[in-house]
Amino acid sequence: MASILIVDDSRTSRRILRNILEAGGFQVIGEACNGQEAVELYQQLKPEMVTMDITMPVMDGLAALQCIREKDINAKVVMITAAGQKEKMTEAVKYGAMEFLTKPFAAEDVIEVVNKVVGN
Repeated sequence: MASILIVDDSRTSRRILRNILEAGGFQVIGEACNGQEAVELYQQLKPEMVTMDITMPVMDGLAALQCIREKDINAKVVMITAAGQKEKMTEAVKYGAMEFLTKPFAAEDVIEVVNKVVGN
């Protein structure tokens, strides 16, 4: 069972993702509401995978992705994007994002991407 850290400034998005992931048999070991929290929790919890929203206060998802990958080059991060963020998606790939999910989430897409990333 893969351990996952959810990072999103929207409580609703975090809840929806948690429900989808737990129903899919994954373990959500933490939640962060901005990039700075994400970096701190990543180091503490050492999750197998992170779902990372791009647009957040304090530190955005791209900066958090860079920080996490600097500390752990093998970090598995899936970026969460809103429609119309193509430019940021390109940047995220450059920084090492493994996959993308687009809001609103379709449960089967989330499960498929997570299985692909964690290698199930």
